Parts: sequence; C-alpha cells; structure tokens
Amino acid sequence: MDALLRDYLPVIIFLGVALVIGLALLVSPFILAFKSPDPEKLSAYECGFNAFDDARMKFDVRYYLVAILFIIFDLEVAFLFPWALAFKEVGLFGFWAMMAFLGILTVGFVYEWKKGALEWD
Repeated sequence: MDALLRDYLPVIIFLGVALVIGLALLVSPFILAFKSPDPEKLSAYECGFNAFDDARMKFDVRYYLVAILFIIFDLEVAFLFPWALAFKEVGLFGFWAMMAFLGILTVGFVYEWKKGALEWD
C-alpha cells in the first residue's frame, strides 16, 4: 500500500500546489485591489454599451459577426503550428495540402471583406 501511495505522491503534490495557487489568485484581488471606482472605470468598454444597463437590450448583429469571424480565422491559423513542426515529415504533399487550405481560408476572408462583414459603420 505504501508503494501505491508513493506513486501518487506527485499527483497529490501537484493538486495541492494548484489549489494553493488558485486560492491565492482568487483571494488576492480582494486584498490588494483599490476599491474606489471612478467614472472611467464605470464607463462603456469594448461593446460600446453601458456596463450597468438593462441586460435585455439588443446588440447589433455585426458585433457577433466580427467575434465569430475572429474565432474562425484565429482557430484556422492554429493549424499552422503543428504543420510547421511536422513540415519535414509531411513532405511535398503536406505542403500543397496546407497551401490549398490557406487558399480556401483566403477566399473566405476576401468574400467576407467584399460582403462588408468587417465594416463597422
């Protein structure tokens, strides 16, 4: 039984350290943060609406469209990292497969640009 507990000791230590760090990060803002809100802190932030307005107000659909497009293109670019690491192994076929993928991605980006999905007027 001692051998089994010794095998799990690193996992227990890892969980303990993670718990201590997590609790420290949760408690430290309440202890260290300034508690004097000014008008600048209470003003509208990224979405352009007041922070403490009605929760049922309508948002412009373009805000969501830009967010979805950012997520799509950001995730697609994430495929470049493993491809770059395995570039020597995939060879010429892998190169042209990625070029086709990037071409389709570029066509989609140009289509969204021409449709005006990235305009915020």
